[in-house]
Amino acid sequence: MSGTKQRRHFTGQEKVAILRRHLLEKVPVSQLCEEHRIHPTLFYGWQKSFFENGAAAFEASRNGRGSDKRGEDAAARRITALTEKLQRKDEVLSELMEEHVALKKSLGEA
Repeated sequence: MSGTKQRRHFTGQEKVAILRRHLLEKVPVSQLCEEHRIHPTLFYGWQKSFFENGAAAFEASRNGRGSDKRGEDAAARRITALTEKLQRKDEVLSELMEEHVALKKSLGEA
C-alpha cells in the first residue's frame, strides 16, 4: 500500500496559526496550502468553522471564571452598589446647590 497517502491531522493551534498567517500577515492561500500540503477547500473549511465558532471563544472566556449564576450575582451586587453611590452623590449635590442658592440670596440681600 505504498501508493496511498496518509492523512495528516492538524491540531486546533496549528489550524489557527495557518489561518492567522493568511488573515493577519496576508500570506496567500495558495502559498499556505502548498507549504502545508493541504487542499484549498480544507483551508476554507477551517476558515468557515473559525468564523462560525468565534463567538464561542468569547463566551467561554467570559464564563470561564465560574458559573453564570455567580457572574450574574456579582453584576447585580455591583449595580446595586453603584446605584447607591449615585444616589448619595445626588443627595450631596442637592445639598450643595441649596447652600449655594441660599448664599447667593444672602449676598444679594446684603
